[in-house]
Amino acid sequence: MEQNEQKPRRKCSFQLKLIALYFEHIAFDFLPTKLSLNLSKMPVNMAGCTTDCVETPISICFQKFGRFVGTYPWWFFISPLVISAVLGSGFYFLEDREANDIEDQFTPVNGPAKLERQFVQQNFPQNDSVFSNQRLYTDGVYASFIAVARSSNILTDAVFQELVTLDRKVKELNVSMGHEALTFEGLCARRYKKCTPNKILDIYKYYGNDLETTELTFPFFRFGFSYIFLGYSVGGVNIKSSVIKSAKAVRLFYFLKEDNQNVLVTIPELKLKRCCQYYNLHPQVTHSTSLSRQVEFEANTKDVIPLFSITYVIKNIYFVCFSRFDCVRNKVWVATFGVFSAGLAVLSSFGMMLHIGVPFVMTVANSPFLILGIGVDDMFILISCWQQTNVHDRVESRLSNTYKEAAISITITTFTDVLAFYIGLMTPFRSVRSFCLYTSKSKSTR
Repeated sequence: MEQNEQKPRRKCSFQLKLIALYFEHIAFDFLPTKLSLNLSKMPVNMAGCTTDCVETPISICFQKFGRFVGTYPWWFFISPLVISAVLGSGFYFLEDREANDIEDQFTPVNGPAKLERQFVQQNFPQNDSVFSNQRLYTDGVYASFIAVARSSNILTDAVFQELVTLDRKVKELNVSMGHEALTFEGLCARRYKKCTPNKILDIYKYYGNDLETTELTFPFFRFGFSYIFLGYSVGGVNIKSSVIKSAKAVRLFYFLKEDNQNVLVTIPELKLKRCCQYYNLHPQVTHSTSLSRQVEFEANTKDVIPLFSITYVIKNIYFVCFSRFDCVRNKVWVATFGVFSAGLAVLSSFGMMLHIGVPFVMTVANSPFLILGIGVDDMFILISCWQQTNVHDRVESRLSNTYKEAAISITITTFTDVLAFYIGLMTPFRSVRSFCLYTSKSKSTR
């Protein structure tokens, strides 16, 4: 039986040798004659292409560096803490470096939409003295209130009395910028030297208690010598023969001049909320502004920080798997400081970018999760190489051998990761540029 089993194996081995000789013959046929003769005369170890000429010197350098680290460990323990503390002071400028404008950061720099807008601005300029929301280049700078009826109809005298009071309170809001107090009257968009009114309130002020019996035609209502479009102001209408029988909601707009976007940011949200809180007897009032999406977008940054802390805790718990009963071979502290090192890299790199003046976009707040994930894998390589060294050797020798074996792999992976993020700087989206710049710097610092 043993002889019969060996025959197929020998036959298979013989066939593999024939295939190898066949491919070798084909390869030499494609090579020039002189080159093939020279390769055939070369020794086997000389004919093969090796990378020892590059890898060996680098490994020797890292080996010497590892010995130096093992000889003077406190320098490499205290120096990163000091450097991180100095560079981390850049977080003082975090509020000034925040750039979360949705259009500026999340649309292409030279996108067709922006070029078309420039064309419209040049050929259809606005007239500041005669404001029209239909001639706006953007959504405009505005605050909007929506009153929803708690009953079947909102077009009642009681509701509109509260809306008039709400209108007065909004116009009384003011903003302090330095020593100057800015009022709504000085910031509002104007039409014929007056702030743009809410036509639905003008209609109520004209008809008063008779509004409920007035036949309001929809969508256009003749008011004086002109027609008013009620589609912007009244919603959820019940129409019979183009006359509004009931409505569920009324919307009020308050437009500011285009150059007052920053002023709208300084208006505290609490002021607008308080305007809504006092008028909940009949309508339910909610508010929004032209910056509501941006404010909500920026609020996500605060939600990321607790999650990042939880991630650090989970990572440390996971690394308890390195725990051993032997105190000499225990690697829990090594794993813990590996995670701590990733945190120092984020602190140092982010602080340096903030010192330089690189914009901090909300997407950058997600990069620490990525740095923690791709940065801790190097720690596994170091621990694996450390465990393969001789336990009875001195720390300097073990660390030098660890660096000799692990540093090349770590350097190559770090270089490829950093290169991949730097390639991302070629994108036309500013938010992606900031993310790639912060992340690549964190990875290289790690």
